[in-house]
Amino acid sequence: MPSEWIYIGIFSLIALALPAAAILMAGVLGPKKPNPIKNSTYECGIETTGETWVQFRPQYYIFGLLFLIFDVETVFLFPWAVGYRVLPLFAVIEGIVFILILLGGLLYAWRVGALSWQ
Repeated sequence: MPSEWIYIGIFSLIALALPAAAILMAGVLGPKKPNPIKNSTYECGIETTGETWVQFRPQYYIFGLLFLIFDVETVFLFPWAVGYRVLPLFAVIEGIVFILILLGGLLYAWRVGALSWQ
């Protein structure tokens, strides 16, 4: 009787092999016709002038990261909200604690100025 870990190992190998094979086949079979236009830097259809390496404000990254975190947390709260009427008291208290932790994170981000758009 094979162990269940064998199936997990086979699945992991297949999960790694399929994307690697697709990337390898695209590199081998794909067309290779480089020219100056294809190798040029593309930014919104406008030819770049001067230095193309500019520093972006980290605030854009932090704002996007905060949006992603709170968006994913909404996914976790959805099943809790759907089954709210049939949940035991412990699950309701856990949900409330989860929401309070999220509110604490939101207040912290607001306090340090991560949400102010400048």
